[in-house]
Amino acid sequence: MTPPARGGAAPVSLRAVGAEARPEIRPEVHAQAEAAAGTVPTPTSDDAAGTLEAATSATTATVEPLRPAAQAVPARPDVSVVVPTYRRAALLEKCLDALVAQDYDPTRYEIVVCDDGPDDDTRALVERTAEAARARGLVVRYVPVTRTQGPAGARNAGWRAAHAPLIAFTDDDTVPDPHWLCAGRDAMAASGAAAACGDIVVPLPTRPTDYEADAAGLTVAEFATANAFVTRAFLEQTGGFDERFTQAWREDSDLQFSIMRAGGRVEHARGAVVVHPVRPAPWGVSIAQQRKAQFEALLYSKHPELYRQRIRRWPPLHYYAIAAGALLAVAGALAGVTELAAFGAAVWFVFTLAFFVRRMNGTSRRSRHIAEMAWTSVLIPFLSIYWRLYGAFRYRVWFL
Repeated sequence: MTPPARGGAAPVSLRAVGAEARPEIRPEVHAQAEAAAGTVPTPTSDDAAGTLEAATSATTATVEPLRPAAQAVPARPDVSVVVPTYRRAALLEKCLDALVAQDYDPTRYEIVVCDDGPDDDTRALVERTAEAARARGLVVRYVPVTRTQGPAGARNAGWRAAHAPLIAFTDDDTVPDPHWLCAGRDAMAASGAAAACGDIVVPLPTRPTDYEADAAGLTVAEFATANAFVTRAFLEQTGGFDERFTQAWREDSDLQFSIMRAGGRVEHARGAVVVHPVRPAPWGVSIAQQRKAQFEALLYSKHPELYRQRIRRWPPLHYYAIAAGALLAVAGALAGVTELAAFGAAVWFVFTLAFFVRRMNGTSRRSRHIAEMAWTSVLIPFLSIYWRLYGAFRYRVWFL
């Protein structure tokens, strides 16, 4: 993922970036980030503000309760937390621990885990969490997702299975602050907005890798479903997430733009914080990430004006300069025109070197990382252009 100022691991830029600076995040949340979400604070309050007529089933597999179906469904909660996941039970466990520990009346919210696997380890984890939370009146449900693939489809399954008028979205690799849910609900109630996005803290070393620095672009995201609150009414009005976004790329910007075009406001949820540690990635991960560039074309085909205003006004011209230089060099060599070949090679080298230097700026100086940046900087421009043009053809839009 690449923030607007970088040109590394991801296709072009991470998200729509707002011009307004984020407010100061509480010191204790910074401490969480520095610990890389190693521990989850205990809740500040465990009081229940009401009673349930009877506890609902702890987990649900598309209406498959763990408890007898004859038991009553509890009163409708205020907020439903939707967490899509895909075969990452260890990460999901930290997220669920933090969600169960919210300083919110446990009888007034529910947690819906949408398993895009689905797999037995995830289901077992959700069932254990649901069993432990039941005594406090907190409902945790499991929804296997088999009809579609990808986080967009999983989130749709989650909010449609949820019971609350307000849906809170987060990812399975985040650790929400204990006050996250209260802050998000309060922000939505105070603003009357259709949606809101909280703050995302990404712990980084002093000298991050290019991949880590790109992931940190989430901290300036205008709207990211790692930390988002959306009313059910607007999800129903817009249809929710477009399931053609089969990878975790631009599906949240698409929802944001759809809400805005439907007349809804998207606000900032002050104090609603999640910590988002950067997951380990294999060497050369940026090569595989270029496949996501096709979804730039899909987003542009749906919202061309908003895309230009909030994502990117111009195509990645430096990529096209690199490709043009390479083509000139090859054409000159094949035609036996030495001057043309030399000129093309010079253009390719200068722009590729500039790309490499930009990616190295402020990042790790380890030899392994330098070698990765050199190798991938040669390949990324060509792969990115290929996937952008593939997306343009696939989604029938003029897009470079």
